[in-house]
Amino acid sequence: MPSSLRRGALRAGTVLVAAGAVTLVGAAPAFAHVTAQPGTAEQGSYAVVALRVPTESDTAGTVSLQVTLPTDHPITSVRTTPRPGWTATVAKAPLDPPVQSDGRTITEAVRTVTWTADPGVRIGPGEFADFPLSLGPLPTDTDRLVLPAVQTYDDGEVVAWDQSPAADGSEPERPAPSVTLTPATGDDETHAAAAAADPGGTTDPTARWLAGSGLLVGALGLGAGFGAVLRSRRSTGADR
Repeated sequence: MPSSLRRGALRAGTVLVAAGAVTLVGAAPAFAHVTAQPGTAEQGSYAVVALRVPTESDTAGTVSLQVTLPTDHPITSVRTTPRPGWTATVAKAPLDPPVQSDGRTITEAVRTVTWTADPGVRIGPGEFADFPLSLGPLPTDTDRLVLPAVQTYDDGEVVAWDQSPAADGSEPERPAPSVTLTPATGDDETHAAAAAADPGGTTDPTARWLAGSGLLVGALGLGAGFGAVLRSRRSTGADR
């Protein structure tokens, strides 16, 4: 390669590396926030929303997370999923006034969910963890679901992630996790069929997904085992 081309390639590589470094540095503060993942969901739908919790401290670990759900847009079905090493505690509060959901009158709804680490368990420095919640139906009268959270470290520090965006739209130092709610685009008949099959909204979408995944994995394992038996028999026949 001519020396001029070689120098050009080196300069281009240096620029790309520098640009990548700037991108990573710029993204680091956003990653350090407690956020809701994914950041969007459909109004009126059931969705699995995970609170993503990074540990910002260089010396302490996260041992507790509490998330608060709205009372002005109450969510009538809130479910956790088992997470090894952590205990989830759900606290409900009365609704005034009550709300109607699938023909039922709901007089109370989940207000807070708190995950507490077992002894010896924590989210260490440089680590993060996801805490999923199955939520639904999501509000239809707002375009934003705000989920203020409180993070507790094992050195006693408590960090509240509960600030709203500034008037100019800029992000505050401790923004509250939030999910942008978009207008529903699904088939009404599909939603109606799902509601008829699960009238109280009691079936956890996460559980349905895990059950389907389990069947698939089981089928793959059965096929692999059957193939191993056939190979063994062929090998035995060949030895004879």
